[in-house]
Amino acid sequence: MAEEILRIESLSKSFEGTQVFNNISFVIEKGELSSIIGPNGAGKTTLFNLITGYHIPDQGRVIFKGQDIAGIQPHRIVRLGMARAFQRTNIFPKMTVLENVVAAVISRQRRNLDLVSPFRNNKAAQERAYEILESVGLVDMANRLSGILAHGNQKRLDIAVALALDPELLLLDEPTAGMSPEERKHTVQLVKRLWETLHITMVFIEHDMDIVFGISQKVRVLCYRTILAEGTPAEISANEQVIEAYLGEEV
Repeated sequence: MAEEILRIESLSKSFEGTQVFNNISFVIEKGELSSIIGPNGAGKTTLFNLITGYHIPDQGRVIFKGQDIAGIQPHRIVRLGMARAFQRTNIFPKMTVLENVVAAVISRQRRNLDLVSPFRNNKAAQERAYEILESVGLVDMANRLSGILAHGNQKRLDIAVALALDPELLLLDEPTAGMSPEERKHTVQLVKRLWETLHITMVFIEHDMDIVFGISQKVRVLCYRTILAEGTPAEISANEQVIEAYLGEEV
């Protein structure tokens, strides 16, 4: 029996009287590469916000590595081994690429950032940051200001910052959003390669069905305030309820 890393039990959430989720339950197995799809407004990002502590559920449990983390502050959840790359990049635009990753490495080491001493004085953190930048293909841009990077490279940097937190579970919120076709292709290759080499659990939100069906081991469909279906790409693409509710002619 596969080991689980995340369990969602009977999760419900409303905002100002409007129900977003109603009694959602599912399990993420350790080591899987899976995706969450659904129409705009289905609550995919809200689900990530609930999992990572940015929202508190009205009811239900979010169990990460055996511990109920519902309502725990985001930085404490990071300490437990979960990280997230956001739909809108969450980087410091006036810092260099290297400094962004070094800051995350130092944060993971539970050390306060010394804003007086330059980051380059922390050799161990810098070495780790270079390793991460190498893994995402940004090492040649280490000394560039992150705010002037192309959009695709900013998204890669956001992933690098998340990786610097040494996650066991990495959540990617639309990692290819706003990218050109060529950028999407490279980013998808990056996600798959990181999953294969780092052996971590990865869950991503995505609208491009070619990407979803191309690399996901399992797909979960969020629709009608609940998980409409989950299964392999082949099972989801043949599911009549999913086709009617969301996929339509895309299949």
